[in-house]
Amino acid sequence: MMINIYIYFIFMFLGFIFMFNLSILLYYYDFSMMMEWMFLSVSSMNMELIFLLDWVSVMFISVIFLISSMIMIYSMGYMEGDKFLKRFIYLVIMFIFSMILMIISPNIISILFGWDGLGLVSYCLVIYYQNYMSYNSGMVTVLCNRVGDVGILMMVGLMLVSGGWNIWSMSMGKLLLFMMLLAAISKSAQIPFSTWLPMAMAAPTPVSALVHSSTLVTAGVYLMIRFNKFLLGSGVGAYLFFLSVLTMLMAGIMANVENDLKKIIALSTLSQLGLMMMILSLGFSMVAFYHLLTHAIFKSLLFMCAGIMIHSMMNNQDIRLLGNLNEIIPFTMMSFYISNLALCGMPFISGFYSKDLIMELIYSFKVNALMLVLIVISLMFTVSYSFRLFYYLFFNNFKFYSYYNFSESKVMNMSMISLVVMSILIGSMLNWMFFYNLYIIHLDFSTKSVTLVVCMLGVFLGWAISVISKHLIKAFNLVYFLSSMWFLNYMYMWVYNPVNKLGGYAYYVDKIWVEFMSKNMIFYIIQYKKFVFNYKIYMFGFIMIYLGLMMKLFI
Repeated sequence: MMINIYIYFIFMFLGFIFMFNLSILLYYYDFSMMMEWMFLSVSSMNMELIFLLDWVSVMFISVIFLISSMIMIYSMGYMEGDKFLKRFIYLVIMFIFSMILMIISPNIISILFGWDGLGLVSYCLVIYYQNYMSYNSGMVTVLCNRVGDVGILMMVGLMLVSGGWNIWSMSMGKLLLFMMLLAAISKSAQIPFSTWLPMAMAAPTPVSALVHSSTLVTAGVYLMIRFNKFLLGSGVGAYLFFLSVLTMLMAGIMANVENDLKKIIALSTLSQLGLMMMILSLGFSMVAFYHLLTHAIFKSLLFMCAGIMIHSMMNNQDIRLLGNLNEIIPFTMMSFYISNLALCGMPFISGFYSKDLIMELIYSFKVNALMLVLIVISLMFTVSYSFRLFYYLFFNNFKFYSYYNFSESKVMNMSMISLVVMSILIGSMLNWMFFYNLYIIHLDFSTKSVTLVVCMLGVFLGWAISVISKHLIKAFNLVYFLSSMWFLNYMYMWVYNPVNKLGGYAYYVDKIWVEFMSKNMIFYIIQYKKFVFNYKIYMFGFIMIYLGLMMKLFI
């Protein structure tokens, strides 16, 4: 199986190199390729599969190939000795294939194939570790994603009227746009569908690194990037803007009171998805795509570092028990700090280029004052929970074992080296190659310095929360409210409770009444077969006499 993993790694890494160079060629020559296969034609309705290769889709595929190739090598160390390693690798490959199918499809039908594939395979990956927590998390994940699938299915039905399912042949009304918005916010976990994203952390860490960086959660963002021209002037963008800002704020607050290492990183993903959706709702689709690419690199590295920590600490994920890890796993911690600084938007590391550009655009755009304040506070929370992680993993005392003899895996470290380099360089590389001529923004010094001041306040807030965390226990109800996503988890219980009861009644009827009645009906037919046969003859004769009389009267 290890030989197969090496083959997959080589194939994906070569795919990354080829696709990256192809995206540069397509961009500079302003060229795109489209392949069309019509497999069904009924009247004026053509059902066709269309694959579109332009620089946007090819660039995204190249980033997915890079991250997937590194995760394949990483899985060799992380999943070593696992009984179902072959199943895990095949599921990951199916997952990558589904995402690529969705990326290259400008047609709703072919998007649906990739979209459904992502939902189903993600369910299989979340329940990979077979316990009740995984099963519950998988069920919530698949049900939330199913809402998005219904949105796409409704789009398929509604677009039937326009005579085709292609983007360019569409005249999208508000109902269609709302269906697309429903699909995007459920797949990218915006409010009110945010609860599945932290629960999906039940999956193995290599899957989390793939899902939360460049595949499942970014599918909704990518859909909105492709359909962004329809949002402008429709009024639907205002709803998306409001939901995305609320999601950023909620995820930032929750990450500051969360103690599970993987959940904190998952909530940072949720916050960044809110940032992408927010700038998308204002019409800047390429800026959102820029942040999507840079975020994918450093977020996958962040998850891989967290996986090594969890692996080394005997599957412990509570950050309060960790500390002083730089002496135990130095390379991992160095990688973790670099990716965390990129997440904060540290100047001249990859996250800075896209994040700072987004904030400058927000300052220069006519945005509601309250929304602007919430955006700036969300930015502060991003820095504060990142610094809180710094504090617990670096300055804290190690409370796990009195004696420890941990060592880093060379295989896992090898997989992270290229991502460390890319986490530093990818922002400036993409800026120089692709996004250099997008926007020129002029701001005065006071407006420009708002972001820097807010980041400094975030550092202070993160330190303060870490120091007074012992006293937060006294405010138990408040912390419980903030850490339960503003009671979103319980809202799902209220929503699904009547559905579950109805399902229970249906099962009861099916199990008892239907079965009882069917058995008795069979017995009745066997016993009274002759009577039923005669009854049919009498009924047939009566109907024929009645028809004869009616014809006699009218004729």
